Amino acid sequence: MKDAALDGNEFPDKPLAQQAATGDTVAPTATAPDTPRRRGTDWWGEVKGIFWLILVVLGFHSFIAKPFYIPSESMLPGLRIGDRLVVTKFAYGWSFVSPTIPNPVAIFKGVVLRQQEDSWSVSLPFMHGRLFGSLPTRGDVVIVTPPGTHNDYIKRVIGLPGDKLAVRGGIVFLNGVAVKRGPLHDTLIPVDTNSPCSEIDYPGARETLPDGRQMCRLPTYTETLPNGRRYETIDLESDSQGDNFAEVTIPANHVFLMGDNRDRSADSRFALSQLGLGGPVPYENLGGRAEFITFSLDGDATFNPLTWWGSLRSDRAGTSLHPAKAN
Repeated sequence: MKDAALDGNEFPDKPLAQQAATGDTVAPTATAPDTPRRRGTDWWGEVKGIFWLILVVLGFHSFIAKPFYIPSESMLPGLRIGDRLVVTKFAYGWSFVSPTIPNPVAIFKGVVLRQQEDSWSVSLPFMHGRLFGSLPTRGDVVIVTPPGTHNDYIKRVIGLPGDKLAVRGGIVFLNGVAVKRGPLHDTLIPVDTNSPCSEIDYPGARETLPDGRQMCRLPTYTETLPNGRRYETIDLESDSQGDNFAEVTIPANHVFLMGDNRDRSADSRFALSQLGLGGPVPYENLGGRAEFITFSLDGDATFNPLTWWGSLRSDRAGTSLHPAKAN
């Protein structure tokens, strides 16, 4: 007997109805399985998802908080180059400097062409007033955009509207009364790539401890404002350019800002042509209040992730930037 060839129908010569009538086994007709239909990438959906993600991030940066990087030593000893902090945008309400609008051209020049750009954002034209605006508290550390520029500075609020402010011999006078200064003491700052303690900026300040660590020894005063808030300031020279500033009356809705590193800070004591703030600053130019340090890097990190952990300054994360109150 020859074997039957099975091809989905064991009785090819008989119709199915006849096979059923004679009792022959009816083999089910084979059907091709459903092939899942391959769907192409929904590029429009991907674009929309990215768009909404970017919009949410920019909205958060514009109205809630944004990260900030410390690029200079103007706020030593409290803030060092390499510190990353959080700045709240809503602390004083919102103004024309609040929105974060990326500038693709500046980003391309900075990232791809490695060109120095003042800012990667587009600035809105000056507009008076703030939405839900309020003045800062004396002693706050704030982000400020100098009038007519696109740069962000970080300084401390010293004078408020109506104050008469002067600087004589390095001592700040508010309404004719000298701001209290504690006794002179030293602050030791570890030397690293981001804090090199250069001989030009800090002559004779570098020293080596018995354990071999390099430190920068800086003369420091504790300054206490009339509202009791206190913080550390560095005073390097007895007669620097910023140690004397003629008395001014701070106009309405303006603030007077100074850096804690008094001899290495371009602030409200200096003209815009000297890269300063040009006197008291309109409060519309305040971009937010500095809250705390998230993390800090010593400058030795590279694109290699293995170098990131070793570059962390572990003692700085979480440091509050709100000044303490004097007892």
